[in-house]
Amino acid sequence: MWRKLVSVLIILPLAVVLVALAVANRAPVDLVLDPIGGRFIVSIPLFLLILAVFAIGLLIGGFAAWLGQGKWRKAARQRQREATDLRRQTDRLERELESIDQTPRQAQLPAD
Repeated sequence: MWRKLVSVLIILPLAVVLVALAVANRAPVDLVLDPIGGRFIVSIPLFLLILAVFAIGLLIGGFAAWLGQGKWRKAARQRQREATDLRRQTDRLERELESIDQTPRQAQLPAD
C-alpha cells in the first residue's frame, strides 16, 4: 500500500513536469555528434533530447541496480536449491519410515 502511494507521489509530479517540458520546448536544436570536426549534426526538438537522456539515465540506473543486487539473487538461488534438496530428503525419509512401519513384525516370544 505504502509503496504504491509513494510511487504515485513521485511518478505523477514527474510525469506532469515532463509533459510541461515537452510542450514548452518544441523548437529544434542542433545536436553536434562530432565536437572536433562538427560534421555530424542532428536537428531534433529539445524535449526529445531531454526525454532521450532521461530514458538512457533510467536504463543505466536500472542496470546498475540489477548488478548491485546480484549477490542477493545468487543467495536466493542457493537457498532454493537447499530447500529443494531438503524436501527431497524429507520425502525419501518419510517413504522409508512408512515402508518400515508397514513391514510385518515377527512376534517376539518370550524365551523360556
